[in-house]
Amino acid sequence: MAKSIRNIVTQGLSGTIGTLVFSQRGGQTIVGMRPQGQREFSGEQKEHQRTFQRAVLYGKMAIADAEMKADYQQKVKPGQSAFNVAVADFFNAPVIDHIDLSNYTGKVGDTIQVRVYDDFAVREVRVRITNADGSTVEDGAAQTDAIGYEWTYVATQTNESLEGGRIEIFVSDTPGNVTHGEREL
Repeated sequence: MAKSIRNIVTQGLSGTIGTLVFSQRGGQTIVGMRPQGQREFSGEQKEHQRTFQRAVLYGKMAIADAEMKADYQQKVKPGQSAFNVAVADFFNAPVIDHIDLSNYTGKVGDTIQVRVYDDFAVREVRVRITNADGSTVEDGAAQTDAIGYEWTYVATQTNESLEGGRIEIFVSDTPGNVTHGEREL
């Protein structure tokens, strides 16, 4: 593979000419040979290709919706488009940063704090409280602060049996990625 730097003949050239392939990376023109023959992809590579296809379809759907496109357009950086931001969002699930159970004692009105973030936006945080036997005490949506980073769930049911119980957190973003986290009571 050859590299061409500041060559007025090849500067900005991309595509193929005969068996040569030209591409641009970091202000350089990269020249290589076109691949020969059929390539066999591994199962993991095929799955990544299918995921990328779904991401592209999501990106197209997102920019076809005027409101979603405007939302994604707000996060555009130089050299990006709303489509690029939407595709990247598809690949990045939300992250649960912290689950704070210090204000939960099993009483109605107790709170559970959850700190979450996403590369674009967290759409919903759900909290499920279960007993040691796996039965659900309650399940509901948390409410967010103005920034969308701190979420608070307010208990609506009395939980008599905390020992061995679990708090499960489900965080979803705009493309529908869901991150699950849990803590033992």
